[in-house]
Amino acid sequence: MDAILPEILASLNCTSNLVIEAPPGAGKTTRVPPAMLDLVHGEIIVLEPRRIAARMAARRVASEIGEAVGETIGYQVRFEEKMGPRTRLRFVTEGILIRRLLTDATLKGIDAVILDEFHERHQESDLALALLKRLQRTRPELRLIVMSATLDATPIAQYLGDCPTLRSEGRLFPLSVRHLPYSPAPLHAQVKDAVQMLLAEQHSGNILLFLPGIAEIRRAARECEALARQAGLVVLPLHGDLSPAEQDRAVLPSVERKLILATNVAESSVTVEGVNAVIDSGLARMSTYSSWTGLPTLQISRISKASSVQRAGRAGRTGPGQVLRLYPQEDFLLRPEHDLPEIERADLSQLLLTLRAMKIEHPDDLDWLDAPPAEAVQVSESLLDRIGATGEMVQRLVRFPLHPRLSRIVVEALDRGVGYDGCRAVAMLSIGLRSDKNDLLAALDQPPDHQLREHTSQLTRLAHAPKQARHNENELLLSLLSGFPDRVARRRTGNQLLLSTGISAELIGHPPASEFLLAIEAEDRKENSLPLIRLVSRVEPEWLLELFPDHINETSSLEWNRGTERVERVRALLYDKLVLEESRGNAPESEAADLLARKVLESGIENFVDKDALEQLRARIAFAGLDETRADQTVRDLCVGLHSLRDFREAAKNFIVLLQQQPDARLLEKLAPSSVKLPSGRYTKIHYEHGRPPWIASRLQDFFGMHDTPRVGPQSTPLVIHLLAPNHRAVQTTTDLSGFWQRLYPQVRRELMRRYPRHAWPEQPGIFK
Repeated sequence: MDAILPEILASLNCTSNLVIEAPPGAGKTTRVPPAMLDLVHGEIIVLEPRRIAARMAARRVASEIGEAVGETIGYQVRFEEKMGPRTRLRFVTEGILIRRLLTDATLKGIDAVILDEFHERHQESDLALALLKRLQRTRPELRLIVMSATLDATPIAQYLGDCPTLRSEGRLFPLSVRHLPYSPAPLHAQVKDAVQMLLAEQHSGNILLFLPGIAEIRRAARECEALARQAGLVVLPLHGDLSPAEQDRAVLPSVERKLILATNVAESSVTVEGVNAVIDSGLARMSTYSSWTGLPTLQISRISKASSVQRAGRAGRTGPGQVLRLYPQEDFLLRPEHDLPEIERADLSQLLLTLRAMKIEHPDDLDWLDAPPAEAVQVSESLLDRIGATGEMVQRLVRFPLHPRLSRIVVEALDRGVGYDGCRAVAMLSIGLRSDKNDLLAALDQPPDHQLREHTSQLTRLAHAPKQARHNENELLLSLLSGFPDRVARRRTGNQLLLSTGISAELIGHPPASEFLLAIEAEDRKENSLPLIRLVSRVEPEWLLELFPDHINETSSLEWNRGTERVERVRALLYDKLVLEESRGNAPESEAADLLARKVLESGIENFVDKDALEQLRARIAFAGLDETRADQTVRDLCVGLHSLRDFREAAKNFIVLLQQQPDARLLEKLAPSSVKLPSGRYTKIHYEHGRPPWIASRLQDFFGMHDTPRVGPQSTPLVIHLLAPNHRAVQTTTDLSGFWQRLYPQVRRELMRRYPRHAWPEQPGIFK
């Protein structure tokens, strides 16, 4: 990196903006910022993506110039800083600069801002870049430098006015990269096998192992503990929730050999001393946001090629190293070049709250490298409005380096006189403290650990929250409700909850006694069929009526009670989509008929009437070419004044009669008569069947005197005649009665005369009866 420092300084003497590309370990974080101290008169701010990176970079640069941290070189992260009156170079996390811009829009006294490891593309870094670019309109002399190891520099340079780009090859030592074949074994077992492989090769030095999250770190630590102890390695975790002292133990030089199990906090800006081997799971836990559920999501995803390169670079910073990737090379080649920027996949409410505090009306008013998605903006704007983040409340909320929900809880708790308890609850939520209790009050009753005590102390100092003389559970719960008004839930069967957004979720652990709950800690993961709720608190329905009257609605609707098979009038009091109270009663007769008729037709009218008679009538209607909706209307008419299927079953005894009395009944009788009169004087039923011609059946003697076949219907269709013997068995079937008399009757007559001699069998029955 030292080789291009003159070019960097020369470029910044001519232009305000610069993009620097350098591989991991090149020294950009520790060499470029101090080299600029003689270039500018004011302060230099270096933005780091993580607190551990800011602290370590400050220590390294301070030691290289022979000073302690807090003199010329300092750092500032959330709730912690080491600076003094002489500090001119500050390493800070991205949120710190955003908060500085809230109180000092011109960044007075700051002459240069360096965005380090910009490839990580946190929301805060994208917002900082957009705000700094806007600030350069009024302060064109402000230097703006973007540094990264793996980001494509061209779009950034174009965004910054086609500024220069400088590249350094760095001093990365040779790396041996091996891809292991696919394994179906659990991740912790794959990790153990990889560690064993390195130890079998007589590996010496520290091993850095990248895992997606804290849970995976704990499982891998248990799996590798005996193996590491046997090899003389101490197993140490490294993630963002650890205290600074615990992080330091993992990353600072020591005489003991280490097996360091890290999340992606160790990907950038951190040289872990003595590491010459990296085991990369190829996975990371990505935070996203589900616009469908309104819940944050955490899902384990495959990292990009750029992140894989970053991780591998940790092994070659101080000497030759080797890398074991727990995935095949084919997998690596199919991965995206870069991870999706956080601004395109995560909750934007904190970013938008900052814009509101800065009086920036809409995100479109800023020039973004990648603009936030419109749908996500709308969802987050709605959340801010819901928690009351408007007007003066905006300035109260941005005082706290917290998610707007948590800031709202602190502010409400202070107003209700339970500020200290509110800070305790928010401290627990903000650090993601896991408890075996799923009720927040019960979790707060457990003894706090060092991290929770420290975080609570920092928050109460910032909020100026005095110690409380007494606790007030209801006021604290009301404060929690102010931050999560969209997370009210009602218990269903078992551990299932119904949220006020209309979605179902599953509560982890034993369900509390309260019927109405606040789903405080919730997440939606792909691997689970329902969103998971880990932490809840009690809610009283009257609180919702009092605090959120605009979200209370009374409804009256007709519903079908499947148990009693009847139409009921349901009156409900709703909070958003959640039923608070409900009453059921008889529906007005005029309104119940339509729903009852629909249920009858869904069930099938044949279940309530004579099926044969109904089928015959339907076949007649079809034969006549008429519309069968006349039957549906008859069902509707019958349902007037009724409420249940039981009522209809009784009334349906008259269904066929009523159907035959419809206005077009005469037309039906004309086109598809129900019977035909025979010469004998008796009427015989005409049978209609779907897909077959209509037919009649009667004794042969009844047709004496009928010369031609009767015809019916729009097409004068001849009836199929079943001619029966005196024993009512068919002796002939025909549609040509005249032809039967002429050709077949003489033979039939002889047989019938022999079998039934007492009956008259005239020679010409078609003429004489």
